Amino acid sequence: MSPRRNRTTTTVTTERQPPPTRRRPPLAETLAAPATDAHHDDHGHGHTITGISNEKLAMWLFLGSECLLFGGLISTFLLYRKKLNSFPGFENAEISKLGAQLFDIPFTSVSSFVLLMSSLTMVLAVSSLQRRDEQRMRIWLLATALLGASFIAGQIYEFTAFVKEGLGFTTNIFSSAFFTLTGFHGAHVVIGIIILMTMFAMSLQGRLGPERAEALEIAGLYWHFVDVVWVVVFVVVYLIK
Repeated sequence: MSPRRNRTTTTVTTERQPPPTRRRPPLAETLAAPATDAHHDDHGHGHTITGISNEKLAMWLFLGSECLLFGGLISTFLLYRKKLNSFPGFENAEISKLGAQLFDIPFTSVSSFVLLMSSLTMVLAVSSLQRRDEQRMRIWLLATALLGASFIAGQIYEFTAFVKEGLGFTTNIFSSAFFTLTGFHGAHVVIGIIILMTMFAMSLQGRLGPERAEALEIAGLYWHFVDVVWVVVFVVVYLIK
């Protein structure tokens, strides 16, 4: 009698496993992640929640404070301009024609045009560096500094002419307000020229490459601010009746 072979059938039941659930990160991590990623760009510049670098934000804040400062100087000039007739030597001056009486407006207009053209060359310098054309960037940077120096030379000539005509810094309060306003702006232009020449020297040393284009852009913000302020000063001091 042949042994009966017992066949055991094993039934394998596979239970459908539910798909793994993805754990959602805590809300704090979700909110912090984009901010953390935005703190540094490819070149290591710190960024703020505004999307611009800390350095550029600091420059904007500085320029905002400068607006308040120049606003105060312009207001002071306008205040004492109205009282010009009370000063010795200006009793018969026509305040409505003050610009034509005191200033060489055509000469100052040319100087103003030269300074405004320096804004264009500054834009070209930044654009050249962003395109990795460092040689052309140096040319435009040097041109910007030379145009700024030409403006300062014209301002010195104008100041010298005023002093020879008897309108000095301490002649009266009006002249003090005029020299303070225009001289303070001229000092800002000189500072800008120093910054530009420093960056020109850095470029010659290979320390101002395309990866540091933002530094030149920040310097450009300052230079454009100086130009815009002069437009306001020129209109208020030389043109407004």
